[in-house]
Amino acid sequence: MAFFEEMESYAPYLRTHLHQLAASVSAASCEGEAGAGDDECRDEAAALRLKMVAVAAILVSGAVGVAIPLVGRRLRGGGGAGGGGSSSSSSSSGGGTFVLAKAFAAGVILATGFVHMMHDAEEKFADPCLPPTPWRRFPFPGFVAMLAALGTLVMEFVGTRFYESKHGQEAATTVSARDETAALLEDGALSGITGGTAPMSGDDGKQDAMHIVGMRAHAAAHRHSHAQGHDACDGGAVYDAHGHGHDHGHGSEERPSQSRHVVVSQILELGIVSHSVIIGLSLGVSQSPCTIKPLVAALSFHQFFEGFALGGCISEAQFKNFSALLMAFFFAITTPAGITVGAGIASFYNPNSPRALIIEGILDSMSAGILIYMALVDLIAADFLSRRMSCNPRLQVCSYVALFLGALAMSSLAIWA
Repeated sequence: MAFFEEMESYAPYLRTHLHQLAASVSAASCEGEAGAGDDECRDEAAALRLKMVAVAAILVSGAVGVAIPLVGRRLRGGGGAGGGGSSSSSSSSGGGTFVLAKAFAAGVILATGFVHMMHDAEEKFADPCLPPTPWRRFPFPGFVAMLAALGTLVMEFVGTRFYESKHGQEAATTVSARDETAALLEDGALSGITGGTAPMSGDDGKQDAMHIVGMRAHAAAHRHSHAQGHDACDGGAVYDAHGHGHDHGHGSEERPSQSRHVVVSQILELGIVSHSVIIGLSLGVSQSPCTIKPLVAALSFHQFFEGFALGGCISEAQFKNFSALLMAFFFAITTPAGITVGAGIASFYNPNSPRALIIEGILDSMSAGILIYMALVDLIAADFLSRRMSCNPRLQVCSYVALFLGALAMSSLAIWA
């Protein structure tokens, strides 16, 4: 009984906080300094014209940014059509230019999470329209970003395992079929030597048989030495040294990293697209040309840099042409579509209402957590801690320079947007 009496004493306290929480997510208008500033420069006709310009400029810049790594990779012979093993091997090793471009893109993604998304989330939760309790008494932006980063870790683990198990079965079937074909061909060649219609002399048969055995031994030795040389300095790991057959060592060696690249590119696009929608809506609902003008140029550069980063991850994942085109298309149209939707609902949507502030703050925090995790774990740590990078000091220094340049370039855009 004492327990229930104690709980009843907390009931008024809980009821008060629940009422405050319900009131804080109201859709009612909240007049503040931001609304007053918009009214001073309000011009719906001029704002609509600027929104049309913004849609075209951001669409072109995003499409160009995401296309540069994809087209460059294809021109260098690594095309994303899911080609043969030699194409995949050459593209996965990549040239120095692609490594530097990827480092620059990692800096862009990292700055987007820390400087843009996290800052926007903190501004939303610190808005005077929201009551201090609970939105300013608890650090919601950091908490939601942490949960998003942990969720990204789980999604990446589950997605990678699923992709590996799915494609591992297909690869095992292909390898067994090739082994059977090779065995049949070998049996046919030996039978042609020993039991053909035109019998050979004993010395000629022995020489031909020894020649076949010698060729196979030479090929096996060459593959072993190549794998060991690759593992020595390039960071390669021989996953199939005693597995399904040495002639498929490269395919199995690349498979874990291939599945990881696929999952990383998809999760990265999820994080980028989620905040691109918010950016588009925020610009679309504004009726102030004074607010929209600086955002057009800033968001165009913003989308270009993000598209460049996403395009690098898509090209490294070696998607088929249609899949890569579909991912690039969705990224390019997300912000323009958000602007269009925002312009359509501008007459009745109030971006300064408590409900809108909370929703945008949560989405910004989630995007920040996803992008920060992806940049630090999947882009920076995966490359900068690899053997290939440590064995090439010149490439290492240039990659660090590109990383800092990308972070600084994207951070500087925070002056305008």
